[in-house]
Amino acid sequence: MSNADTFIHLFAGGVGGTVGAIVTCPLEVIKTRLQSSSSEIHYSAVRSLRTASSNAGCSANHMYFTPEMNWNVYYHHQQCSSVNSRLAVFPEAVLPWPASSAQPKGALSCFRHLIDQEGCRALFKGLGPNLIGVAPTRALYFCTYSTAKRKFNQIMTPDSHLVHMLSAGSAGFVSCTLTNPIWFVKTRLQLNRNQNVTAWQCISNIYRSQGVVGFYRGITASYFGISETIIKFVLYEYLKSTLQQMRETQTDSPLGNYQAMDYMLAGAISKTVACCVSYPHEVVRTRLREENSRYRGFFQTLHTVFREEGHRGLYRGLSTQLIRQIPNTAIMMTTYEATVYVLNSLVNEKRYTGSE
Repeated sequence: MSNADTFIHLFAGGVGGTVGAIVTCPLEVIKTRLQSSSSEIHYSAVRSLRTASSNAGCSANHMYFTPEMNWNVYYHHQQCSSVNSRLAVFPEAVLPWPASSAQPKGALSCFRHLIDQEGCRALFKGLGPNLIGVAPTRALYFCTYSTAKRKFNQIMTPDSHLVHMLSAGSAGFVSCTLTNPIWFVKTRLQLNRNQNVTAWQCISNIYRSQGVVGFYRGITASYFGISETIIKFVLYEYLKSTLQQMRETQTDSPLGNYQAMDYMLAGAISKTVACCVSYPHEVVRTRLREENSRYRGFFQTLHTVFREEGHRGLYRGLSTQLIRQIPNTAIMMTTYEATVYVLNSLVNEKRYTGSE
């Protein structure tokens, strides 16, 4: 692969990832909030406390629950008087809430809660690290994928499913290893309910409390998530070639040359299937990245979430993830393919002019 081709794939991957990240950032924030353990405790406790307070009458103390990671914080006040300044804080273990009674809010309710409690800016929390990370991540991914694909094609059956699997696995391993600290900071910012916390303050706090190793919490879940990229790219390559063959046989059709539609459709379908199959690793990764998290490893977190919250806990936020990922992947892959096409055309035209 020439230097020009390498640059084309680097640049196209960065552009595609950046455009997709900006458009779908609000859905990313909502998905992360739904995946966190604090939302499960929050919704269950609010319902329980409101039920208890409504049965107690006007003179009883009403308690409102506001989670901060692994702590239960209660604000007490009289229903018929001004707010009391007393604040009681208890460790989560002292006041356990049964997972069976928890009813997490949906994406729409979470969206309204974010707007009401934290303002519109909350929908774009973590966008800075996202933009900083998405370009190099996608650039590394697509560059590694195209390079590995070329190498594997030389020693295996060209464009076979095995070639696509190995190429996608290599690209996923390289990209998530090098960029995990960026996504760790992004997740922390999205979970933080303090609007005044900046990315630099978050980085300083993580380094002070956990050192450099702290930035790699959840990387084991990211490695397990490589299976998603493998499934996605194998399906994407298969669907893309199938759709192109179908359009070539329909030369008289007005849609015969609409390759962008092939890329969008193939990207959306492949990402949907891959996301549904491997989604639990996303929940595990978010739990591992929480501040003061009680989760320690991939399998321990997977087992704990399943034991306490059931299979639904492992798929919390899936609908939001699909709503986000389908347009994100379609936009990203279409932008990537279009950028590669335009840059290749410019390079080939320059080479042709130079040869003349």
